[in-house]
Amino acid sequence: MVAGLCFVALMAQAQEAPQIDLPRIQIGAGMYIIDTQLATTARQREIGLMFRKEMPQQEGMLFVFETPSQQCFWMKNTILPLTAAFVDDDGTIVNLEDMKPQTLDSHCSKRPVRYVLEMNLGWFAKKGIKAGSKLTGKPFEAKKAG
Repeated sequence: MVAGLCFVALMAQAQEAPQIDLPRIQIGAGMYIIDTQLATTARQREIGLMFRKEMPQQEGMLFVFETPSQQCFWMKNTILPLTAAFVDDDGTIVNLEDMKPQTLDSHCSKRPVRYVLEMNLGWFAKKGIKAGSKLTGKPFEAKKAG
């Protein structure tokens, strides 16, 4: 019985811990390099940046979906204020949405996208990056035919 209660307590604690072991890549935004964690599975995307207490300014999380569709995000269990960039396959930012912590407000892409990049609130605005700006890096490189 005690072992079972300990297991339940450990599982509850694990659900309230941030993801830290995701793969990383570097992507570019103008002259800025972003150290980006990749959330590529349904579970990784579901957890996202939940429970994080801080994130360095040059870091973000790139959510990668299998096919372009309208993506909507909310901030349940997310402590950090964030800005989400909804991004086309070629790296063009479709729209940016500022998101308040721990809310269930829905923030959606204006058209179908495959990528969403979350950064600290205001990062894009401070760098002069807006809708129409292009991100660069491996996820946004054209697929070679053949």
